[in-house]
Amino acid sequence: PDHYSGASHPTIYKIDPERDAFELALARRAIRADIAVLGICRGLQVLSVASGGQLLSHVPDAFGTSVLHREEQICPTRHPVEVVPDSQLAQIIGGSHLDVVSWHHQAVTTVPPGWQAAAYAPDGLIEAVEHGNHPWAIALQWHPELSSAEDPLQQRIFDAFITAAQTRERTYNFRAAS
Repeated sequence: PDHYSGASHPTIYKIDPERDAFELALARRAIRADIAVLGICRGLQVLSVASGGQLLSHVPDAFGTSVLHREEQICPTRHPVEVVPDSQLAQIIGGSHLDVVSWHHQAVTTVPPGWQAAAYAPDGLIEAVEHGNHPWAIALQWHPELSSAEDPLQQRIFDAFITAAQTRERTYNFRAAS
């Protein structure tokens, strides 16, 4: 909360100022370097805060429990998300509906400058953001790694990330060789 002028909450645990500082610096550097970036859960939150966004300290306090974003601290849950039709994420998954495995109690409340929301939960919570001026920077609030083995739409996200990273590497190596 110190990094985004947020409120403390009893559900915020294991605060590690050194880790926070490192990850925020790394996120800023990754965005400036134009490398492919895929943020997952805390990764979305770190990228958002590093870019000037705000977080909600505890989702149920603002959004209630009509959509469970986490059943318990140690237990993920599933829920649908609606992907913004013209987003890069919609192009990747080939549609606008997705079921996700969720496991968070904090969330983005303010989309940072340069980013736009790319998916929402049925309760209106932002579930994904993507950078508008970056070659490939997408951040997801859910955990695609927990369902990609049985959900090809989740796997498409990882495949697109790998392709973007390989394309960036080929471009960098070509420029370095020139």
